[in-house]
Amino acid sequence: MSVREILSEVILVEADPATPEAAALIAALDRDLNARYPGLEIHGIDAANFRAAGGVFLIGRVGEVAVACGAFRPMDQDGVVEVKRMYVRDDHRGRGFARAILTALEEIATRRGYRIIRLETGGNQPEAIALYESAGYHPIPCYGVHAPDPLSRCFEKQLAGA
Repeated sequence: MSVREILSEVILVEADPATPEAAALIAALDRDLNARYPGLEIHGIDAANFRAAGGVFLIGRVGEVAVACGAFRPMDQDGVVEVKRMYVRDDHRGRGFARAILTALEEIATRRGYRIIRLETGGNQPEAIALYESAGYHPIPCYGVHAPDPLSRCFEKQLAGA
């Protein structure tokens, strides 16, 4: 299925991560991460500061139902953003929604002048790793708070036109 076909099924909208709709998706993601990594810290976003720092949070809706989300925030390095909070509800997985969100985040970051997009995921998320690798991300050494975590897997991609 092409991104265009996927986007005819899911509508992507930018939202404040503090809204109830976004908070429900984030809570579902946190439950999923807690099941995969019991007892480990979740590296989320602080909704109060997220947008002020230039972050972008997208929600994917099917009809009136929020089924997916993803975000990016600028990093300390000039021209670099980090993907955060990628999630698709269990009953909507396998339909290309995560790829559509990732593609939209890359396009927004490119339009805003960012050159590099990075992300961290965990070794217990093979479906996420497969998505990122198939989207052109390559492994890099883990950075920041992720560096000492043996379960972390970090990736990076040069954005188009950079």
